[in-house]
Amino acid sequence: MNEFLNTMLMRYPQLESLPIKKAYDRLIESYHRGGKILVCGNGGSASDAEHIVGELAKGFIRERKLSLQDREAFQDFGEEGAIIAEKLQKGIPAISLNSQTSLLTAVGNDNSFDMVFAQQVYVYGKANDVIIVMSTSGNSKNVVYAALTAKALGMCVIGITGQNAGNLGELCDVCIAIPEQETYRVQELTLPLYHTLCAMLEHELFQL
Repeated sequence: MNEFLNTMLMRYPQLESLPIKKAYDRLIESYHRGGKILVCGNGGSASDAEHIVGELAKGFIRERKLSLQDREAFQDFGEEGAIIAEKLQKGIPAISLNSQTSLLTAVGNDNSFDMVFAQQVYVYGKANDVIIVMSTSGNSKNVVYAALTAKALGMCVIGITGQNAGNLGELCDVCIAIPEQETYRVQELTLPLYHTLCAMLEHELFQL
């Protein structure tokens, strides 16, 4: 685990003071309690939300082959079952709230765009879950409303923001406030940050 964090900090020493290990600990705790990870953001952060889920829900750096015990569930399905069991990979349950196009537009049209993530958090979220909310300003209202809803449900809120953190700074259980203010510079450092978190989680949970 530390090898990934140390490598990132060697390449991006400006991230050294951030509570990355604390965020990792909360994500591991959620997984072991049967929780899942929700992720959301706007614009470039929406793309990051999709990217994070892609790294969590299947193999990232490692192959996450099923164990022999897991494969036994497919034995009754002959050759096709064997193919499926061979190709399936273990994953961390994660949902990008930016993926639900029909629901996003329905909520935005029928209610307001400020509610597009909060509605999903209320439907999908449980007490042992974590939500990763991303906003370079920390003030995007739909992201703030998602965090507030998550808090109301007893979820853990991890924020990834710019230097000032904005309104999210006061709502997050863990706020990773990247020490940049320009949107594109915050986003440039967001990628190595979540890649490192995903690698740390994979190393801990899927040491195959």
